[in-house]
Parts: sequence; structure tokens; C-alpha cells
Amino acid sequence: MTRSPLGRPSCAAGLEINPVSDGYIVYQPDRDRIHYLNATAAVVLELCNGRNDANELAALLQLAFDLGKPPHDAVSECLATLMREGLVR
Repeated sequence: MTRSPLGRPSCAAGLEINPVSDGYIVYQPDRDRIHYLNATAAVVLELCNGRNDANELAALLQLAFDLGKPPHDAVSECLATLMREGLVR
């Protein structure tokens, strides 16, 4: 496994997270933006607690969704998007 350049991401402060049937609606008051996260992105955001690196996130998603192998590429893409949008740091 390779080390993630993202380290151990954590959820940005001040987000208003509202669960919906197919994921989360996240309001980001400092940017006055609303984000719609699907179920997978919602799980990734939940797991961004400062304790898990990208490899651990992929392993946890593998368990959560009963996948054959860890979805490293999908997790990296999701994290990059969440970081670009300011939802994780």
C-alpha cells in the first residue's frame, strides 16, 4: 500500500450535515454553499475523523459495502473532491 499525500483527513469545522435517504446534504456556512453527497461520499465524510488515512478509508469501505477489494482509486477521487470543496482538511 502506498502512503496517501492527504494524510489523515478530518471533516472541516462548522459544517451543517443533514442525513437524507440517499446520503447527506451538507451546508457550508463560511462559503454559503450546499453540497449533495451520495451514500458513498457520506460514509467517506463520516470516516474523515483525523484517525484514518486513505488506505484505511478504502479498507473500511470494502467492509461497509462488502466489496471484493478496497476501492483505493474511488476513495482518492472522493477525498480530492471533498478537499477541493473544503469539506475535509
